[in-house]
Amino acid sequence: MQIVVFNSSVSSNLLTIIARSINLKVMLVQILVGIFLYVNCLMILSFLKKEVFRDDTRYILFAQTLFADSAFMVLSDLLFIGAHYEYPIHLIPCIIMCTILNVLFVCTPLTLVAMCLERYVAICMPLRHADISTSRTRFRGLLIIWSISSIIPLFTLVAYLAVIPSGDLLSYTVCSVELMLRKDWQAQARAIFFLLLFLFMIIIIAFTYIKIMIAARGASSENKKLTNKGLRTVILHAVQLLLCLMQFLNPYVEMEFWKVDVMVFINVRYSNFIVFIIAPRCLSPLIYGLRDDKFFVVLRHYVLCGLDSLLPAMFSKWKIRPAKPQHSS
Repeated sequence: MQIVVFNSSVSSNLLTIIARSINLKVMLVQILVGIFLYVNCLMILSFLKKEVFRDDTRYILFAQTLFADSAFMVLSDLLFIGAHYEYPIHLIPCIIMCTILNVLFVCTPLTLVAMCLERYVAICMPLRHADISTSRTRFRGLLIIWSISSIIPLFTLVAYLAVIPSGDLLSYTVCSVELMLRKDWQAQARAIFFLLLFLFMIIIIAFTYIKIMIAARGASSENKKLTNKGLRTVILHAVQLLLCLMQFLNPYVEMEFWKVDVMVFINVRYSNFIVFIIAPRCLSPLIYGLRDDKFFVVLRHYVLCGLDSLLPAMFSKWKIRPAKPQHSS
């Protein structure tokens, strides 16, 4: 009897340690998400406050990336919390959230491809850049991005509604994106669509990288700096795209660990959320928010609450002037 009590006590302590570990990880994720959203909100504010940014294609695409990443992060975090605490919600809101999440998931890589193409036109065809980058072209480009982003999620939604019994729509469940893949053929078709789409995007990014690299070799010393900076931008976008592709493979990797051990599954899912969901979306502020001189000045102004314009005046006011030389009589 004492042995049973001892084992029960050890099991209870182990469950308490596991629960505390999970709560600590969830809290750390909330801190990272909060920092990410704060930085993104400051950048969106900087974009909206300056008209010069709203007339430039690269900044418009950058703002769309910030918006899509922020919305994706909020929805992903809600699903992450719900999955960890196994909180059931109504199936219809869950379907809507998962569909929007899938649209945003595809939108970000497509916008990165559009940004690479914009840099290709600006560097390799500078004389035609103003004619190509017009308001009409921007509108058509954004429309194409959102239309392509909606194809796979709408297919997943229609396929899910076709196989699910109508009575299940009124039920409650722990929400996850994998919930909408009830049949094997749905998951396989979705995987094929995603792989073809990402392969197409990787080809475009590789094309822009090669073209900009060729332009960098033949550029003059004055344009060399701008061309090399554009080349580094394309490389960073390629890294983002690779991380987004890995995010698509996460559910298949996690399910293999689910068959092995629950704690290993939780740790792998937590690591994947940090590395493949939060990290890629932190690169966009780095690429255009901190590396872009024009945008960085405006961002610094709002981070410092406008104090950056007062500091030079204060320093000039407090500057110690040299004493006048005294003449001997």
